[in-house]
Amino acid sequence: MKKLTAQNPSNPTGQNSMSPTVQNPLDPTVRNPVEPTVRSSSSTTPQSPHNLIVLDMAGTTVADGGLVEQAFSVAAERLGVEPGSADHAEKLDYVRATMGESKISVFRHLFGDEALAQQGNAAFEQAYGELVDGGRIAPVPGARDAIERLRAEGRTVVLTTGFARVTQDAILDVLGWRDLADLTLCPADAGGRGRPYPDMVLAAFLRTGAVDGVRQIVVAGDTSYDMLSGVRSGAGIVAGVLTGAHDRDQLTRNGAGHVLGSVAGLPDLIARAEA
Repeated sequence: MKKLTAQNPSNPTGQNSMSPTVQNPLDPTVRNPVEPTVRSSSSTTPQSPHNLIVLDMAGTTVADGGLVEQAFSVAAERLGVEPGSADHAEKLDYVRATMGESKISVFRHLFGDEALAQQGNAAFEQAYGELVDGGRIAPVPGARDAIERLRAEGRTVVLTTGFARVTQDAILDVLGWRDLADLTLCPADAGGRGRPYPDMVLAAFLRTGAVDGVRQIVVAGDTSYDMLSGVRSGAGIVAGVLTGAHDRDQLTRNGAGHVLGSVAGLPDLIARAEA
């Protein structure tokens, strides 16, 4: 067996000095038995699959017809905010601007005092839950089919929300979606911070182990905060949808690389990205 020796300046080929003479690789009459390997960086290299899909619920996969605003108005009135007042209008504008954010964070900003924020959030979740139980929500057309197709393609789908777990579960139960996705997350499941922080997206990444890197994540939602959370997580595809709170301009200004009519178009978008 040939002994491998360390290379030194006087013997740059690394060959044992007692071994036969090595043929000159630059001699055109000599065929090199080992051809060099060149790694191509051309577009023919297969794209890494986007196998972790993180989707928002209300406004993206779930149509709720403005229930967030209705539930907020109920909660705000219980905290002494008069309906139709300038104070109510100002607070409602903030709610609209921060759609997608953890609701307790919204109430903390609006009311300051932690006890009031907790009281308002509890009233909001109760009011929203009652509206959900009353049949005021429905799947966004094509949403269920899109999720089922994504999972059939071997992708992992995670549903996320800014609502508390009790409200998220109520939505899933009313729609019969308990087993539709691989995982569901609310802010409390990711340490308490909701959007625009990337925590829920990264929690999905860590919990599922579905992909090797964050660039293989797809994030889709209907709000500016959905887009920000996707960008901040490092997701490879951040897509906005026009079935919810914010328009095309708001979505693109906050990081949407794509804007779709609805989540129904997401499987085809991913397929094109991987082609």
